[in-house]
Amino acid sequence: MKLSVLDRSRTREGGTHAEALRETVAFARQAEGLGYHRFWVSEHHSVPGVAGSAPTVLAAAVADATERIRVGTGGVMLPNHQPLVVAEQFGVLEALHPGRIDMGLGRSVGFTGGVRRALGHGKDDADRFGEQVRLLLGYLDDTQSEHPGVHAFPAEGQPIPAFLLATGAGADLAASLGLPLVIGAIRGEARMTEAIRRYREGFVPSSRCPVPYVIVSATVAVAGTREAAERLLVPEAWASAWSRTHGVFPPLRSAGEILALDMTPRERTLFDEARRGHIAGAPDEAAAALTGLADRTGADEILVTTSTYDRAEMLDSYRLLAGALAPVPA
Repeated sequence: MKLSVLDRSRTREGGTHAEALRETVAFARQAEGLGYHRFWVSEHHSVPGVAGSAPTVLAAAVADATERIRVGTGGVMLPNHQPLVVAEQFGVLEALHPGRIDMGLGRSVGFTGGVRRALGHGKDDADRFGEQVRLLLGYLDDTQSEHPGVHAFPAEGQPIPAFLLATGAGADLAASLGLPLVIGAIRGEARMTEAIRRYREGFVPSSRCPVPYVIVSATVAVAGTREAAERLLVPEAWASAWSRTHGVFPPLRSAGEILALDMTPRERTLFDEARRGHIAGAPDEAAAALTGLADRTGADEILVTTSTYDRAEMLDSYRLLAGALAPVPA
């Protein structure tokens, strides 16, 4: 099974954003040693709990610190950027690290109205996502006609794989453009499998991707016991509950502190909801669950994300998972 990593450069209570970024780079080297196929970073703006705000810059640092693992973005939020600039940035990455760069693209805009205004974009910009993707691909292929005489050097003509992070209608866009699909069970596995079915049925082969290719993203926690693995999910679940009650996604706190809190009824409900729908267990349990997920969805690859307060426990989770499934390396 191809296993890949999505790391969001999560900050931890008492730590700094700079530490989180350096930890991401160190983690990429470890993921490469464990045999993971790709290492992707994300884009979040003005989020106290996430240091990854400039994914192409961080991807450059990761690529420079590694040798074999594929490096990319999961993803660049295209509504926040001009397609020409994105094409140029990935062109630079591919020129410096040939054959190792992935361009993952998403359509999310800023989390709050203030962030969207600061970025110079609004929610309506997400509606232009398909148009922006086509323009970006046109810059890479030198086929765009919207801006005659404009070229995205050094990206033009370089074999930079493009991936679409999508759900619902986004899966249909990936199919129509002949691009690999990256999808997670955000609203339940049933909706995800339906979107994947439509993607495969509507897929139009392209020079970039001649056959459908599906990457399913999943939150996975692995430890010696199921109880210990489920405990790893506590810090991220609390951060999610806090964001929905306070409007701010905070740094991660330790599981012990969180479980000792006197939560309000609403906080408890949101906390419990955030802990459901993920994969957690001992190595054999997690391996069986991921194999079942791949069988049900027909996934070609699994993109794993694990966020918890204790970094050593997080690394152990990835190590145990790799040992149980023997991932296919880049």
